[in-house]
Amino acid sequence: MTKQRVLMVHSGGFTSRQWRKLAAMLAPGYEVLNPDLLGYGETGPWPAGKPFHFREDLAFLEALLDRDAGAGPAHLVGHSYGGFLALQLALARPELVRSIAAYEPVAFGILDDAADADARSALALVRTEWTPDASGTDEEWLRGFIDWWNGAGAWDHLAEETRAAFRAVGWKVFQEVITLAADRTDEATYATIAVPVLVMGGANSPLTERRVVEKLGAALPRVTARLFDGMGHMGPISHAALVNDAIAAHVSAAS
Repeated sequence: MTKQRVLMVHSGGFTSRQWRKLAAMLAPGYEVLNPDLLGYGETGPWPAGKPFHFREDLAFLEALLDRDAGAGPAHLVGHSYGGFLALQLALARPELVRSIAAYEPVAFGILDDAADADARSALALVRTEWTPDASGTDEEWLRGFIDWWNGAGAWDHLAEETRAAFRAVGWKVFQEVITLAADRTDEATYATIAVPVLVMGGANSPLTERRVVEKLGAALPRVTARLFDGMGHMGPISHAALVNDAIAAHVSAAS
């Protein structure tokens, strides 16, 4: 009997290693696809200064699933940018998707200009210019980005190895952020996603993202929304066991 597929999509700035524990957990019962997105890990670096749009990662994921379309639709798992891509894939190619489990997908288009003005205004705090130094990195942009998600001083508290890894992919992360922030996929469009969805978030995450999780939880027709106490945006890493258990249970129930 052919195993159902699970496609895992990592967050911006990270690699497929983010999901290695979950991949090991699901591998006995599923065919696990855990790729590096464009510009990360085994796909090789994205050239500094070369424009990028999230649709290129979306096309990359579509092609990956199309290679073995006879295996049937896949369960999608994603965190942050990866969760956003999972939702976009379900909209673009619904026949490829069996279910979705997304932790804090950055689906900012669902925020209404008027009703969610408080949440949307915070997006303006992330600079929209990339001003690289001699090494090609804009460390101040990276600092602002990491601090926006995790609180003031978060960048300075990262291990130097982690900061170096972010510097290496900084331009790609910046391009992801700029293009997804301009996306205007609205509540009515997200409501057309008909597969079972688990949307998760952390109670300690920024208001903007908590509002996204709340609105997705209200809009999607077959959704379970969970807000984890004591977690922030990096819950899938800081509290991997809890998040992975929730994802595994969702995938099993949707199989």
